[in-house]
This record gives sequence, structure tokens and C-alpha cells, in this order.
Amino acid sequence: MSDVARTTEVASVDSPALVKPKRRARSTKAMIDRYKWYEVAALYLGIALFLFFVLAPFIEGFLVSLKPLAQLFSRPYSFIPKNGSFDAYVDMWTSVPMLGMYIFNSFFISTVVTLIVITIVVPAAYAFARFNFAGAGVLLGLFLAVNMFSGAVLLIPLFRLMRGLGLLNTYWAMIVPGAAFLIPSSIWLLRTYMMRIPKELDEAAWADGASRLYTLRRVILPLAMPGVVVVAIMTFIGAYAQQFIFALTFNSKTEFMPLPVGLFAFFGKQEVLWNELMAASFIGILPVMIVIVFLQRYLVAGLTAGAVKH
Repeated sequence: MSDVARTTEVASVDSPALVKPKRRARSTKAMIDRYKWYEVAALYLGIALFLFFVLAPFIEGFLVSLKPLAQLFSRPYSFIPKNGSFDAYVDMWTSVPMLGMYIFNSFFISTVVTLIVITIVVPAAYAFARFNFAGAGVLLGLFLAVNMFSGAVLLIPLFRLMRGLGLLNTYWAMIVPGAAFLIPSSIWLLRTYMMRIPKELDEAAWADGASRLYTLRRVILPLAMPGVVVVAIMTFIGAYAQQFIFALTFNSKTEFMPLPVGLFAFFGKQEVLWNELMAASFIGILPVMIVIVFLQRYLVAGLTAGAVKH
């Protein structure tokens, strides 16, 4: 080979245009370790302030439940209870003998509402996520419009509907409207989750002769289970929180009253038993806390699914 050819070959190999750029090495350090110490301090300070404003009402409510009633109106006001005790947690059962039934009613109503919503929402969300049928966008828009209306605005037509169906003074008077108001937002949430599941899985199941229902039940639903759990938890919390207005309007029987209405018994004509009211409130939210604790890992998995691109 001549010197000219050898020089041309070497030049062509070493040419910058032909040399592939080297990829920058990806850092293996955790994100928190990449910040300066003062940036980490500011981050934790912001989190601490946020948690303080979120948890402060709950902490104060718990401290109120430990104080004697006379101490709540003393001057100067003391946040830390003096001679605090759990007497209010014992006395509240005497002040409101049916408190246990109220808590059971709230838990029962929320559970039934959650089961109804999940039964309806799963196939509906799958249909909106997979099928491009006429009017799908309009229906989704109407679902959002339903959430814009407060339950108080629709109390009169709902009362006439419940009376026409013969559901007044029953559990169903609180279950039916509760489920109706929670279904639209649940469809939106689960539909977004199901849209992240590849459509190739459906096509592979159809190629093997599976029906739509079988594909949903055996292929899509197991993958969408974290999202279903998130929707179930959100529905349970929403149903537990919205019972007051429906129970006060559609029910007059004590045996069907949920906890929010039962707490009214602590508001006397002469005084309000604030310490027992706070104690009953903390006891009342225990079912919700237990559900969240047991399903926490599913909740975190559902909320973080799709956050990382594979």
C-alpha cells in the first residue's frame, strides 16, 4: 500500500465525523446525595413545615381529647394538657350509647359503596381506555361536569328520586347517591391507569381466541390491580366523608345513622362536649386508618406506577 493511501486511510479512521461520541457515564449516586448540604437542609425544612401545617389540626384535636372540659376554656390557653387522661374516650360511650352503631353504619355504607363503584368502574374504565366509540369524549366530559355539582345543589331532586324509589330511611338512601357521585371520578382515574397497559397484550389474547371479558378478567385486571386498589381506597374515603348531607336529608331513623350525624349528639343545648367529640372523631376514623395501613403498599404501587419509563 502506498504512503498516500495509508495516510488517507488513517485520516478517514481518525476523522471526528466518523468517531462516535462517547456516552456520558450515568451517575450511580442517589439523587439526595447530589445536593449540597444546605440544599438538603432546605428540602427537609420545607417538608417539615408542610407536615406541620397538615398534622397540626390532628395533633391539637388529640390533645383536646385528653383535656378535662373545664381546661379547654381556661386562660391563658395551654396546648399541652395538664393532668391529661383518656377519660373522654371512656365517657363518650355513655354520652352517646349508640356510637358503636353509628361507626358500624359508616363502615358498612362505605364498604357497599366501594364494592358497587369498583364493579361498575372496572369494565367502564376498560371500555374508555381501549375502544374509540362515538361520544366517548362527550361522556368523559359529562363525568367531569357531574363532579362540578355539589351534593347540596341536587338534594331536592335526589330526595324526590329516593322517595319515588321507596329508599328513604334505609341504607340505600345513602349508598345510591354516594356511589353515583364517586363513579365519574373513579372512571377517569382508572381509565388513565389502564391506558398505560400495552394494547399488544389485548391483541395477543384475542389472537389466542380469548373474548373481551376473558381478556379483561385474566390479562388486564391483574396488571391493573394496583390502580384498582387506589380507586377502592379513594372511594372508601370519599364515601366515608360524604355521608353527612345524605344521611341528614334522606334518613330519619336512628338505627341507620352514620357517624357524622351521630357526632351531633355531642352538641348539647347548654354546652358542647368538645373533648368527647374529639375522642369520638378519632375513634370514628380508625376504620379508614386501618384500611389505609393494610393496603398501603398497594396504594404506593398504584400511585407510582408509570412514573418510571422502562
